[in-house]
Formats: sequence, structure tokens, C-alpha cells
Amino acid sequence: MISRKDFCKPRFLHKTPSISVEMLTEKIQERFPTLEHLPEGGEYPQFIVPAESLREVALALRDEPDFAFDYLFCLTGVDWPEEGRLEVIYHLESTTHNHQIVLRARTADREENAKLPTVSDIWPTANAHEREAYDLLGIVFEGHPDLRRLLLTDDWVGHPLRKDYEDPVNMIEL
Repeated sequence: MISRKDFCKPRFLHKTPSISVEMLTEKIQERFPTLEHLPEGGEYPQFIVPAESLREVALALRDEPDFAFDYLFCLTGVDWPEEGRLEVIYHLESTTHNHQIVLRARTADREENAKLPTVSDIWPTANAHEREAYDLLGIVFEGHPDLRRLLLTDDWVGHPLRKDYEDPVNMIEL
């Protein structure tokens, strides 16, 4: 009999990946030699994807049987004002092979070229995530089917998750 404690645990946490993290990293580096591997990454292998290659890499990672990354479980925008750019971090999972990776794509700058191609047609879960990153950071996802504010009102000025955002009414001084 399954205990109540075990019953409530997500099932995917108990599955063993079909290959090791090292082997997965090797396979990705062989298939995509232009990706930069970040060995100091956290729990999952991390790769920097050039913005112009993002869609090609994303489609291959989803469609090629060796990878089968069929689920985008998190998309996060990050502001790097000291580097003059924004970054989007994509957490992907293969429900077939039970492995995960992280892709990082960087915008050319923080202003006119704060753009990346959409992946919402590749992984539908990206739709709302991309709208949130657009709303709060001002990252434009080119080709997105419904890119509009998600959390803030249409007349809101600015992007509150940018590190240089100033809100004189609610500002907390540290």
C-alpha cells in the first residue's frame, strides 16, 4: 500500500534519467557545437544559445528523438544592466528520457534590440511566460501570437523588474 506521504510526491521526481548528465551534455555539444556550455551551472546542464539560433536549437531539442525536450517548465527573464543586456532562461524537460537542461539566450541590448524570437509555438507553456517577461522586463518576443501585457495595466509606464526601474510611490530604500 502506498503511504499518503508517497502518494503526494510528484511521480516524475522518482524517475531515473535515461542517460547521465555528462552524457547528455556531450550529446548536446556534439549536435550543437556553437552552444557555449556553462560548466559552473546548477542542477541542470546549462548552455548559452545565440539569439539567432534559438528557434533552430529549440526545434531540434524538441523533435530529435535523442533529446525529446517536450516540456518547457520555466522561462525567466533577467536584467543585466552592467552588461547592457537582458537574458531569458529556458528550463526544459524531456518527459520521455527524464532529463532536464537550461538554455540561456541574450538580447543584443536593453533598449531597441531587447528582442528574442518566440518559442511559444514550440512549447505552448512559453506563451504566458513570454508575456510576463515582456510585461515586467520589456523583452519583445518576435513572432509571439498575442504579445501584450499580462499583469500590469495597458497604461503602465516602464518595466518594474528592470534594475533601474523607479517607482517613487512604492520605492523601498535599502
